[in-house]
Amino acid sequence: MAKYDFLVVGAGLFGGAFAREMTKHGKRCIVIDRRGHIAGNIYTENVCGINIHKYGAHIFHTSKQAIWDYINQFAGFNHYINSPVAVYEDEIYNLPFNMNTFHKLWGVKTPSEALAMIESQRIKTADPKNLEEQALSLVGRDIYEKLIKGYTEKQWGKDCRELPAAIIKRLPLRFTYDNNYFNDCYQGIPVGGYTAIIQKMLSGCEVFLNTDYSGFNKQNPDIAETMVFTGAIDEFFNYQYGALEYRSLTFETESLDLENYQGNAVVNFTERKILYTRIIEHKHFEFGKQEKTIITREYPRSWQPGIEAYYPVCDKKNIALYERYQAAALEQKSVIFAGRLGSYQYLDMDKTIENALALAGKCLEKERLP
Repeated sequence: MAKYDFLVVGAGLFGGAFAREMTKHGKRCIVIDRRGHIAGNIYTENVCGINIHKYGAHIFHTSKQAIWDYINQFAGFNHYINSPVAVYEDEIYNLPFNMNTFHKLWGVKTPSEALAMIESQRIKTADPKNLEEQALSLVGRDIYEKLIKGYTEKQWGKDCRELPAAIIKRLPLRFTYDNNYFNDCYQGIPVGGYTAIIQKMLSGCEVFLNTDYSGFNKQNPDIAETMVFTGAIDEFFNYQYGALEYRSLTFETESLDLENYQGNAVVNFTERKILYTRIIEHKHFEFGKQEKTIITREYPRSWQPGIEAYYPVCDKKNIALYERYQAAALEQKSVIFAGRLGSYQYLDMDKTIENALALAGKCLEKERLP
């Protein structure tokens, strides 16, 4: 007889939110994770009073009141607004592309002047064959060359002429002097970091870390009635159809005997010759006043099985491969594949929570059916 109702594989945001809802409704959950900590890629670690985003910057944002209310059960949020800047050679530009960006590029002061400059530079293509053609068709030469080309090529490890146009179906141009990167109504950083949120979500669950699901499942085949698997779907099936492609990241973190290194939480570096894509200065997410600071350089890298997968390469080949795994998943009657890796898609945190709550509701509704 099963000891638990659910075995949740992955103690990240999806697993935490799902386990929280099921536990709240009286279900027994056991949660395992191969890492030595909870919280997955939103894991934060306090070092010298500074909350370090160990796997890259995570800024919570949503336009949905229900999701904002949900996450605020577990932490108070500060009023941080994501306003990154971009460095190209010796020039600094505001992001997203807005009137501050256009003024720095061309000296224009009004939206009509900025729009006229963009229109004069656009190379209109009815059917762009690659990312370069798409970008030039949307925003013209200057924005593409200085702020898109190098950054994108580093991120994906390919020349823009080798990347599909669909990667940038649109590029948001804002004709206001507004540096807020997100359009969402609600935005901020949890006071005390993200790890504490997942700790609260997992309250009432048994949690085992440094535990791989395959070995655990072999030793405990009947431990739960249902498994919610948030790991990589192709890994679950031992890559029987081949490995799905991802891009990965490497992080280089450094403590500096300075009060302030770069004056902003996120600074992007858009030249390809600079190997990292951005530098995160963690204290600025929480308006820190510490005497020292900690920075992290973020380097894109190729991916292979065994290292952390971050960004799915959602081209036609990989989507077709994922659909084969998805079909195989339907045959697993007691396994639900979910989350970023289980569904082979990049998910913002608010969407991750929304999906977890939807799955929890579906599971509870199914149980109520006669």
